[in-house]
Amino acid sequence: MKVRARYLPLLAVLLLVSCRGPLDVPAALAVTDVTSGWFDAGLDNLGRHKIVPSVTFRVANTTPEVVRHLQINAIFRRQGEEEEWGNAYVRVVGTEGIEAGEASQVLRLDSGRGYTGEQTHPEMLQHRDFVDVTIDLFVKHRGDQWALLDSVDINRRILAQ
Repeated sequence: MKVRARYLPLLAVLLLVSCRGPLDVPAALAVTDVTSGWFDAGLDNLGRHKIVPSVTFRVANTTPEVVRHLQINAIFRRQGEEEEWGNAYVRVVGTEGIEAGEASQVLRLDSGRGYTGEQTHPEMLQHRDFVDVTIDLFVKHRGDQWALLDSVDINRRILAQ
Protein backbone atom coordinates (compact mmCIF):
# COMPACT_ATOMS: atom_id res chain seq x y z
CA MET A 1 0.00 0.00 0.00
CA LYS A 2 2.90 2.38 0.76
CA VAL A 3 4.32 1.80 -2.72
CA ARG A 4 1.04 2.83 -4.34
CA ALA A 5 0.85 5.99 -2.24
CA ARG A 6 4.26 7.06 -3.56
CA TYR A 7 2.98 7.04 -7.13
CA LEU A 8 -0.19 9.05 -6.47
CA PRO A 9 1.46 12.47 -7.11
CA LEU A 10 2.88 11.19 -10.41
CA LEU A 11 -0.51 9.81 -11.39
CA ALA A 12 -2.18 13.13 -10.54
CA VAL A 13 0.28 15.06 -12.75
CA LEU A 14 -0.23 12.64 -15.63
CA LEU A 15 -4.00 13.00 -15.35
CA LEU A 16 -3.80 16.80 -15.33
CA VAL A 17 -1.58 16.85 -18.41
CA SER A 18 -3.69 14.35 -20.32
CA CYS A 19 -6.96 16.12 -19.45
CA ARG A 20 -5.85 19.47 -20.80
CA GLY A 21 -8.07 20.36 -23.75
CA PRO A 22 -6.81 20.84 -27.28
CA LEU A 23 -5.06 24.07 -28.14
CA ASP A 24 -7.26 26.68 -29.84
CA VAL A 25 -4.67 27.11 -32.56
CA PRO A 26 -6.08 30.18 -34.39
CA ALA A 27 -6.35 32.04 -31.06
CA ALA A 28 -2.96 30.84 -29.79
CA LEU A 29 -0.87 31.70 -32.85
CA ALA A 30 -0.36 34.73 -35.07
CA VAL A 31 1.27 35.17 -38.47
CA THR A 32 3.84 38.00 -38.27
CA ASP A 33 6.59 39.60 -40.35
CA VAL A 34 4.79 38.79 -43.61
CA THR A 35 6.45 39.52 -46.95
CA SER A 36 4.81 38.38 -50.16
CA GLY A 37 5.38 38.73 -53.85
CA TRP A 38 6.44 36.87 -56.95
CA PHE A 39 9.69 34.92 -57.00
CA ASP A 40 11.80 34.55 -60.14
CA ALA A 41 11.84 30.78 -60.68
CA GLY A 42 14.22 31.03 -63.64
CA LEU A 43 13.44 29.82 -67.14
CA ASP A 44 11.08 27.02 -68.09
CA ASN A 45 12.08 24.29 -70.57
CA LEU A 46 11.06 26.57 -73.48
CA GLY A 47 13.30 29.41 -72.30
CA ARG A 48 10.46 31.61 -70.98
CA HIS A 49 10.61 33.51 -67.70
CA LYS A 50 8.71 31.91 -64.83
CA ILE A 51 7.43 33.66 -61.71
CA VAL A 52 5.71 31.93 -58.78
CA PRO A 53 3.85 33.32 -55.76
CA SER A 54 5.91 33.32 -52.57
CA VAL A 55 5.42 34.32 -48.94
CA THR A 56 7.75 34.54 -45.95
CA PHE A 57 6.49 34.87 -42.39
CA ARG A 58 6.93 33.84 -38.77
CA VAL A 59 4.47 32.06 -36.49
CA ALA A 60 4.18 33.80 -33.11
CA ASN A 61 3.06 32.04 -29.94
CA THR A 62 0.59 34.29 -28.11
CA THR A 63 -0.05 31.83 -25.26
CA PRO A 64 1.65 31.75 -21.84
CA GLU A 65 2.98 28.23 -22.56
CA VAL A 66 5.43 26.58 -24.97
CA VAL A 67 3.71 25.37 -28.15
CA ARG A 68 5.24 22.30 -29.79
CA HIS A 69 4.64 20.21 -32.92
CA LEU A 70 3.30 22.66 -35.50
CA GLN A 71 2.95 22.20 -39.25
CA ILE A 72 1.71 24.60 -41.93
CA ASN A 73 0.03 23.63 -45.18
CA ALA A 74 -0.48 26.47 -47.64
CA ILE A 75 -3.10 26.40 -50.38
CA PHE A 76 -2.55 28.87 -53.23
CA ARG A 77 -5.63 30.03 -55.14
CA ARG A 78 -6.09 32.59 -57.87
CA GLN A 79 -8.51 35.22 -56.62
CA GLY A 80 -12.08 34.56 -57.68
CA GLU A 81 -11.39 30.84 -58.21
CA GLU A 82 -11.98 27.86 -55.91
CA GLU A 83 -9.52 25.51 -57.61
CA GLU A 84 -6.19 24.96 -55.86
CA TRP A 85 -3.36 26.62 -57.79
CA GLY A 86 -0.53 25.02 -55.88
CA ASN A 87 0.38 24.10 -52.34
CA ALA A 88 3.34 23.97 -50.00
CA TYR A 89 4.04 22.32 -46.65
CA VAL A 90 6.49 23.15 -43.88
CA ARG A 91 7.19 21.82 -40.41
CA VAL A 92 7.22 24.91 -38.21
CA VAL A 93 8.55 23.41 -35.00
CA GLY A 94 8.93 20.01 -33.33
CA THR A 95 9.63 19.06 -29.74
CA GLU A 96 11.76 22.17 -29.17
CA GLY A 97 8.62 24.31 -29.44
CA ILE A 98 8.06 28.05 -29.57
CA GLU A 99 8.37 29.73 -26.18
CA ALA A 100 5.56 31.92 -24.84
CA GLY A 101 5.62 35.32 -26.54
CA GLU A 102 8.27 34.22 -29.07
CA ALA A 103 8.10 33.47 -32.80
CA SER A 104 9.38 30.75 -35.11
CA GLN A 105 12.23 31.15 -37.53
CA VAL A 106 11.34 32.78 -40.86
CA LEU A 107 9.38 30.36 -43.03
CA ARG A 108 9.16 30.55 -46.82
CA LEU A 109 6.50 28.95 -48.98
CA ASP A 110 6.45 28.99 -52.80
CA SER A 111 3.87 27.58 -55.18
CA GLY A 112 5.01 25.16 -57.85
CA ARG A 113 2.64 26.87 -60.28
CA GLY A 114 3.10 30.34 -61.62
CA TYR A 115 3.11 32.41 -64.77
CA THR A 116 5.46 32.03 -67.72
CA GLY A 117 6.13 34.47 -70.50
CA GLU A 118 8.69 36.05 -72.78
CA GLN A 119 8.03 39.49 -71.25
CA THR A 120 10.08 41.06 -68.49
CA HIS A 121 8.91 40.41 -64.94
CA PRO A 122 7.26 43.85 -64.54
CA GLU A 123 5.45 43.35 -67.86
CA MET A 124 4.21 39.95 -66.69
CA LEU A 125 2.77 41.50 -63.53
CA GLN A 126 0.89 44.10 -65.60
CA HIS A 127 -0.40 41.68 -68.25
CA ARG A 128 -4.17 41.82 -68.80
CA ASP A 129 -4.54 38.07 -68.08
CA PHE A 130 -2.62 38.23 -64.80
CA VAL A 131 -4.75 37.11 -61.83
CA ASP A 132 -3.67 37.85 -58.26
CA VAL A 133 -3.18 34.98 -55.79
CA THR A 134 -4.22 34.42 -52.18
CA ILE A 135 -2.63 31.86 -49.85
CA ASP A 136 -4.64 30.17 -47.12
CA LEU A 137 -2.35 29.07 -44.29
CA PHE A 138 -3.63 26.02 -42.43
CA VAL A 139 -1.94 24.95 -39.20
CA LYS A 140 -1.89 21.59 -37.47
CA HIS A 141 -0.94 21.16 -33.81
CA ARG A 142 0.09 17.62 -32.89
CA GLY A 143 -2.62 15.25 -34.13
CA ASP A 144 -5.41 17.84 -34.17
CA GLN A 145 -7.36 18.73 -37.30
CA TRP A 146 -6.04 21.33 -39.74
CA ALA A 147 -7.34 24.83 -38.92
CA LEU A 148 -7.22 28.03 -40.96
CA LEU A 149 -4.64 30.31 -39.35
CA ASP A 150 -4.58 33.20 -41.82
CA SER A 151 -4.97 34.24 -45.46
CA VAL A 152 -2.37 36.32 -47.29
CA ASP A 153 -2.85 38.22 -50.55
CA ILE A 154 0.30 38.02 -52.66
CA ASN A 155 1.63 41.49 -53.45
CA ARG A 156 2.09 42.24 -57.13
CA ARG A 157 5.86 42.76 -57.02
CA ILE A 158 9.02 40.79 -57.78
CA LEU A 159 10.93 39.64 -54.71
CA ALA A 160 14.70 39.97 -54.50
CA GLN A 161 16.58 36.71 -54.35
